[in-house]
Amino acid sequence: MMPPNASLLINPLQFTDEGNYIVKVNIQGNGTLSASQKIQVTVDDPVMKPMVQFHPASGAVEYVGNITLTCRVEGGTRLVYQWRKNGKPININSSHSFSPQNHTLRIVPATKEDIGNYTCLVSNPVSEMESDIIIPTIYYGPYGLQVNSDKGLKVGEVFTVDLGEAVLFDCSADSYPPNTYSWIRRSANTTRVIKHGPRLEVASDKVAQKTADYVCCAYNNITGRRDETHFTVIITSVGLEKLAQRGKSLSPLASITGISLFFIISMCLLFLWKKFQPYKAIRQKLEGRPESEYRKAQSFSGHEDALGDFGIYEFVAFPDASAVPRMSSRSAPASDGVTGQDFQGTIYEVIQHIPAQQQDDTE
Repeated sequence: MMPPNASLLINPLQFTDEGNYIVKVNIQGNGTLSASQKIQVTVDDPVMKPMVQFHPASGAVEYVGNITLTCRVEGGTRLVYQWRKNGKPININSSHSFSPQNHTLRIVPATKEDIGNYTCLVSNPVSEMESDIIIPTIYYGPYGLQVNSDKGLKVGEVFTVDLGEAVLFDCSADSYPPNTYSWIRRSANTTRVIKHGPRLEVASDKVAQKTADYVCCAYNNITGRRDETHFTVIITSVGLEKLAQRGKSLSPLASITGISLFFIISMCLLFLWKKFQPYKAIRQKLEGRPESEYRKAQSFSGHEDALGDFGIYEFVAFPDASAVPRMSSRSAPASDGVTGQDFQGTIYEVIQHIPAQQQDDTE
């Protein structure tokens, strides 16, 4: 037997409808079966868009002032607050703290790193809303003061310029609000302010001294902090191109030296190869020939017929006589194609000579 479905409709829902509800089901048949269930109903009001206010409204000086951000919501129940900076949740640390319900964020003390986009995210079980971005005002600086120029050669704090050039120097530093700048020129006995503003133009042909010392001062009117940087201007008639090439003169010299050494080593290796490679080839050729190709030594008494022995003979000398156990002389056919100069040998030609008397007898 299936029990019938039971439902309770509350329309419209009011805050007074919140509470614990008990549903009880009785089933009658051969006997009576009953069951009950307790249900808790909560009623929430959707969150309205929050608004963030910060104090002081005029801003805070870095390391001196503090900032308080307060999130206010006009509608919603069981609210949960979360603070975000640049889209990421903010955690408690040494300079950030929250009120018991997290609707207030305190930054003590304020620093340059605290500058960013802050929002307040408010949520409850049925909805969530995020506030508009707010950027608290924090005064800081100056930081990273430096001087640059549109011309000249800069090495450290020294600027070298050509005679007759007009050089524009720019002084800059990270600061809020923007700094006020002043330029000071120092000589042997005097120091005087020559210009106010972030830029200074120096005409090198109008400077009496070839070396001049300058100071750029940056001052923040709100933080009360001041910073300065010193630099020297050297006026030369040598020309910046020649001056810059002095530091690079070592590079071409090193290149020429390296190329020369390469050619010298290559020529030495080529000479050694030409000297020893033919000797090695001939030596291997001689050692590889069988004994049958060598003519055996004969003894002559001077009366034998030597007409068959005329020809060209080659005598090859080896530094190590024990390295070649065969005979030191052999017949050199013309087909070998190796000259005597290639393997330091000597070629002798034995020419047949017939005495005049023998020639007459023959006739």
